[in-house]
This record gives sequence, C-alpha cells and structure tokens, in this order.
Amino acid sequence: MSVQAIKQREYALNLDKEVDIMSNKSIAIEVKNLSITYKSLKAYSIKKNLLKLKKVDVKKFKAVNNVSFEVEEGEILGIIGKNGSGKSTMLKALAGIFSPDEGIIDLHNKSVSLLSIGVGFNKNLSGRENIMLSGMLLGFSEEEIKEKMPQIIEFAEIGDFIDMPVKTYSSGMFSKLAFSITAILETDIMLIDEVLSVGDQKFKKKSYKKMKELISDNKRTVVIVSHNISTLKELCDEVMWMHEGVVKKIGDPKEVLDEYTEFMK
Repeated sequence: MSVQAIKQREYALNLDKEVDIMSNKSIAIEVKNLSITYKSLKAYSIKKNLLKLKKVDVKKFKAVNNVSFEVEEGEILGIIGKNGSGKSTMLKALAGIFSPDEGIIDLHNKSVSLLSIGVGFNKNLSGRENIMLSGMLLGFSEEEIKEKMPQIIEFAEIGDFIDMPVKTYSSGMFSKLAFSITAILETDIMLIDEVLSVGDQKFKKKSYKKMKELISDNKRTVVIVSHNISTLKELCDEVMWMHEGVVKKIGDPKEVLDEYTEFMK
C-alpha cells in the first residue's frame, strides 16, 4: 500500500471517529430492570396481630415491574398512564426517595430535583426555612441559597406567608413555593410530577413559561409525569406509557399519546 493510500485510510478512520463522537449524546438517566414492591397491611390483621391471634397479613404489590429505559442529556421525557400505573413511584425512585428492590438507576453523577406537591417540605417550618432546607438537600451551599432566596420569594408570590409555617398554606401556595425553589435553584435533571396543573390561572401561565425556558437548555434533562396530552405533545422529545407497573410503549410523543388516548376510550 502506498504512503498516499495509507494517509487517505487514516483520514477516513479519523473522520468516522469524529462523526461517532458527534452523534453519540451522553446518557443522563439509565434505568435497567427496575422493580419496586410495596407492602400493605390490612388494619384488621394488625389488630389481630396485636392481640396475638394471628400473624399480620402482608400483601405485596409491584408498583414498578422490570422497567428499563434511557434518557439522553438534554432530552425531555414524558410519562403518562392511568392512576396506579407506577408513574409517580418511578419519579420518586429517580429522585432517590424510593430504593429499588431489583435493578439499577444510574444518573451519571448529575444533580437532580423533584418538583412534586407534598414532597420534601417540613410543614412545621416557615416557607423561608423550607427554601433553605430544600436547597441544602439539593446540594447547594448556604451562601448559594441565600443569594437566590430573594428571586425564589419574588417568583412564588405568596407575600407575608413566606414567614409562616407551610402547614398553613393552601395547595396553590404550596405548589407556587415548590415550583419556585426548583425553577430558581436549577439542577442537571428536573423531575416534574403534575405540578403545572396546580395553582391559579395566572401562576399556571407564569410557571409554564418558566418551565419552557428551563427545559430549552440543551444540557438540562427533564422527566415530566402528566395526564395532560397537549402539554406532553408540545414539550416532550419522547413519551413513555406506563400501565400496571410496566412500560407499554415508549417513543414518538404523538404516536404514543394517540395510542394511549385510543386505549383509554
């Protein structure tokens, strides 16, 4: 083989490598063979056990059953399914709230935040104190949280309630504060559980606009659990349909959502 031929071959190989590197996006979320089981106790069984009449009747329910999927960095994945299909359980597992009984979740050392009503707040603390607590749980320093505090309070629009215990909040106020914390204290991965459907109409529009700004960053990875077909069609790159703990279909949003809609008729 001539010197010129060898150089041409090396150039072609290097070009192929460059194309491979450019086409391969990094994986932000990797889930393999994930299963999560709930254990439930019947009240009458607990009573009988306390009276030493019989053992507690424990029933097991597999909320997530051998689920595998990947989400590329910067991708927006929507999850849809009827109530009890395992959507919120999956989100809480990704957030580290639930531990897998089987399988693995690999977030590749990326920071993650869960935006879900009723999760992560100490209801006896004030809104201001909960901002600090939530921020520290997300891995931010005290200085970073204090710097962002005025922005969070301004965005939340809950006025003097910021210094009152969260247990005095309405569901709308609760959702405003939860959204504001996650929106201002930005993480690599955002997990959103139906929050965009809560709150007054003005705040819905404001939060939706802010969410679109956040997820437009091609480095931020987002997983949205929602029943809102139009929201998922507009925002998501892919949609995963969960049914009774398993993935029924994953792929193009329109295709998956049209099939889901037909199934639910």
